[in-house]
Amino acid sequence: MRGGTGNDFHATVPVDERIVRFIGRHHVLTLATTVDDVPHCSSLFYAYLPEQNLFAVTSAGNTWHVAQLQRNARVAAAVVLETKLVGKVQGLQVRGRMYRPCGKELAAVKKAYMLRFPYAAAMDLEMWAIAPDYLKLTDNRLGFGKKMIWEADCNEKIG
Repeated sequence: MRGGTGNDFHATVPVDERIVRFIGRHHVLTLATTVDDVPHCSSLFYAYLPEQNLFAVTSAGNTWHVAQLQRNARVAAAVVLETKLVGKVQGLQVRGRMYRPCGKELAAVKKAYMLRFPYAAAMDLEMWAIAPDYLKLTDNRLGFGKKMIWEADCNEKIG
């Protein structure tokens, strides 16, 4: 089970390699949080850990989205390829839970983030993880509106 327990987690349902490749080609996601019908979104740099199916992100404790996470850890996120060409549209939709990792999981998340963004070593980072239970990739290169969906096992869903 994910959630800052320090337990190693490996996705029991493999994520389609095309989704993994798309995630790896990008580095910014738009995070959406909500509490009491007050939505908020923010842009975050991320590193992806494919073996654990986790997004590693950083965010300061004084941000609005972190304040919302204290009351509702369920999040949504999006990663998009900006293009004006309809035939090249690609985008990922994510649903899951965002939490503060600890122990071995924190070490893995921080390592992945530092490898992706070495300049972040000079910063005092508050590491977070996004554990998806739903990923949907739209890839018009494979045909208009072509979608690939990954969902966690029923036993692994977070919420």
